[in-house]
Parts: sequence; structure tokens; C-alpha cells
Amino acid sequence: MHVTLFSTCLVDLFQPNVGIATVELLEKLGCKIDFPPAQICCGQPAYNSGYVHEAKPAMIHLLETFQHAEYIVTPSGSCALMLKEYEHVFQDDPKWHAIAKQVASKTYELTQFIVHVLGVTKIDTSLPGTAVFHTSCHMTRLLGAKEEPKLLLNNVDNLTIQPLTGQSQCCGFGGTFSVKMGDISAEMVKEKVEHIKQANTDYLIGADCGCLMNIGGRLSREQQSIEVLHIAEVLNRGMEG
Repeated sequence: MHVTLFSTCLVDLFQPNVGIATVELLEKLGCKIDFPPAQICCGQPAYNSGYVHEAKPAMIHLLETFQHAEYIVTPSGSCALMLKEYEHVFQDDPKWHAIAKQVASKTYELTQFIVHVLGVTKIDTSLPGTAVFHTSCHMTRLLGAKEEPKLLLNNVDNLTIQPLTGQSQCCGFGGTFSVKMGDISAEMVKEKVEHIKQANTDYLIGADCGCLMNIGGRLSREQQSIEVLHIAEVLNRGMEG
């Protein structure tokens, strides 16, 4: 099975370890990976700030870049959602709407792809310890990827997933929200970190790098020893090649 990886800006610039883990994991699951070097930002920061017209050139570039793909997989629910949003953005443009619809139909967040396309619900891997899982807003509320990460994590050997108070609450990242509303964002992530600390856990696991970067930054400033991991890193960590 041929998979075209959409790495996303945050992975490419700040968390390449997540991209590496994603590639290694998918290869171990039998996929052949294609990485188009022409891929750029999906336009989400500009689009979510109301600059729809200004974001369209980047969107068109990505549609051209990913049009050839059999499957498009990304380690980000937020960015997967954005690629699917293109169908709405170009609804009045017959040419690009058709291509956007085609791209949307073959775009998957990583855990959705593993569970629903590959048909895998248990990966032979192990991570000793306890963890809490952060459910990012776009991925759960808009993309609808709620159960897939939990299913995969609950089947990781030697890992206990603990309940997290206020699990569904936003961490305060929200892309440009954390820049425009910095003080509010800081209070939101402060509350999220308090709940994580109360869980007395070894790991914080998530599936969106923006949230993990935001929460991880606060944990680091508070000198907490909780390890922050993307779910791709967890599933790949103890898996044999």
C-alpha cells in the first residue's frame, strides 16, 4: 500500500522525531512511503484568522502536490481536517472543488488510517508506565477521531491509560489563538498542566503536535519530569522493524 506523508509545518520545523516515527511505524505496518518535497503549509493559520483569499494559493499548491496520492496520511488531526475543509473553501470553483473533493476522500489522520484502512487495532509494542491522553479539539470535535487513539493505546503492552480531569478542555493552543490571546491561552494551559500533574503520570500522550508543544512547554517551565510523546512515537517505540 502506497502512502503519501503530509508531515505538517510543526513536525517539519519543530518535531521531526514525530515525522520519523510516523514513517517508521507505517513502514513496519507494510506501507511504502512517498514524501513530496514540494509540500508546504496547508494554509490553516491564515484561514482560521479570516484570510481565506490569501490562503488559497497555498491550498491550491497542496492540492497539486497531493493529487497523485493513493492515501494521504498525516500525524495531525488538525491538518487532516484542514485538507478536508478545502472542499468547502473551493465549493464555488468547479475545477478546484473536484480536486479538493478527491483529496479530501483519501486524507487520513494517522490513527484513523491505521484502524480503518489497515484494519489494525493492536500493534505489538510496549511502553512500561502510566499515561494520560490529551484529546485535541480539532481532531475529536471536528474530525471525529475520538476512539481510534484510545483503542490503539489501550492495546499497548505494559501501558496503563489513566483518566484525566478536564480531558475535553482545550489546552489553549488553538493555532493563532495562543498568539492573539496569549494571556487567556496561558491560563488555559496552566489549568491543563495542573490536571496532568494531579494524575501522577509518567507520560502525556497526544496526536497533535501543536497541543503537545504548548503543554510540553508549560511542563518544561515548571520543571516537570513527565515525558511528552506523540502517539506515533508510542506505537513505534517498542515495535520490531
